[in-house]
Amino acid sequence: MLSVEGLTKRFGTLVANDAVDLVIKPGEIHALLGENGAGKSTFVKMLFGSLRPDAGVIRWEGNPVSIETPGEARALGIGMVFQHFSLFEALTAGENIALAFEGGGTGHGAIGARAREVSETYGLPIDPDALVGELSVGERQRIEIVRCLMQDPKLIILDEPTSVLTPQEAEKLFETLERLKSEGRSVLYISHRLDEVRRLCDSATVLRHGRVVAHCTPSEETAGSLAAMMVGEEVEGFSRASAAVDHASDRAVLRLNGLSLPAASPFAVPLKDIDLTVPAGMVIGIAGVAGNGQGELFEALSGEVLQNRADMVSIDGSAAGHMDIEERRALGAAFVPEERLGHGAAPAMALTDNLFLSRHGTDSALFTGTLGSILKNKLKAVAAHISETMDVRKGAPDPHASALSGGNLQKYLVGRELDREPLLIIVNQPTWGVDAGAAARIRGALANVARRGGAVLAISQDLDELFEIADAIAVMHHGRMSRPIPIEEATREKIGLLMGGADPDHAELAEMQA
Repeated sequence: MLSVEGLTKRFGTLVANDAVDLVIKPGEIHALLGENGAGKSTFVKMLFGSLRPDAGVIRWEGNPVSIETPGEARALGIGMVFQHFSLFEALTAGENIALAFEGGGTGHGAIGARAREVSETYGLPIDPDALVGELSVGERQRIEIVRCLMQDPKLIILDEPTSVLTPQEAEKLFETLERLKSEGRSVLYISHRLDEVRRLCDSATVLRHGRVVAHCTPSEETAGSLAAMMVGEEVEGFSRASAAVDHASDRAVLRLNGLSLPAASPFAVPLKDIDLTVPAGMVIGIAGVAGNGQGELFEALSGEVLQNRADMVSIDGSAAGHMDIEERRALGAAFVPEERLGHGAAPAMALTDNLFLSRHGTDSALFTGTLGSILKNKLKAVAAHISETMDVRKGAPDPHASALSGGNLQKYLVGRELDREPLLIIVNQPTWGVDAGAAARIRGALANVARRGGAVLAISQDLDELFEIADAIAVMHHGRMSRPIPIEEATREKIGLLMGGADPDHAELAEMQA
């Protein structure tokens, strides 16, 4: 169906794709694997017409083609569902789908009816009249996929499709992909979840530093061998057993007492009477489908949004509800937000400048001299230490934050916070979109906080991650939080039901717990 020969893309002196070869057959699910910065995004953008290659040939059904725009890609029969959605929250599902079609401003009713038909055919039910801003992330992804399917593609490119889904939603997606495969359609599947790649994909192409280093059959490999192909060496996975600590501490590092907040916007989620204690020596995981209040919870805990009662949030025994970010950091807290660029780091500023921005309030004596002068050499030394500790790979000694790949920037941000040796770290999506090697390093670093007597609150949509690092898992749904379930009692089915909105006292869940 699709063959690529010698596809090359350069950005200045950086060779993002270096003579990449790949073949996708009809009715095949083909994985594209590689660590962060390996060139996967650049490659699929060339297939979809968002970037133009500098060299090489793309053949579609045997014929060489030049794909100048996404419109030309769709006309050939290539569709793409991006990791980050492109939907307008103030419009309905049907209106968003209509925008993808030529003359999308007309015929909304017919398009909505067709969308409903396609969604039912492929087991991806959507309501064309539903307002997108009121839908869960799983429902929004269905809209993206249905919109793609309505263009009758022969090849669908999926970028990290299960990163925002409950286990039950992921199973439904896998059924849909098998259905597409049986129809002779092909899928190019990008994922860092190697177990699902082994289960789902017929073949795989592995990129490393922009070059193809392997073609393989995933089912004949292990997750470890696939990860080794991606990084060029054996990946030492994170093990909860190696991070085991004495959990007998009664010291409550973080305590939430009836935390409630109104919705800040029409599409925000109000927090409703949340109680939680995170003791010293513990990693508490917060699961949930995106859009159920996790972002609002992080903002409340970080001090970006203050509480109307000081005792709603306590850090190491101090009422912190009225404290801002710097005051909470002074109590020993550290924060890593979900959005790396713009929230965790200023994109157009150097790593050292970002370090100063985040640390000047708590470490001014370390980074400033007489008359308030900034000690650049000290900043560079600390930034270099963080990069070395977390294996941050960068093309210059002190690049802008935007010059780093997503995974390397995430390692830097986590390392920047851990360099202070905080008593408490709260991190939102610790390893989202991060390759296996980087994920293991980040998870190990978080576990070390608990090992030395600190506390960790990890908000994640990746259940595999939470089962690896957490001592207990609580679930958020519509702004409410379940009781933390000890990891020894937790199962993916039990957590998945809570993520889907099951009442903790519901008979089915109670029976599973029993």
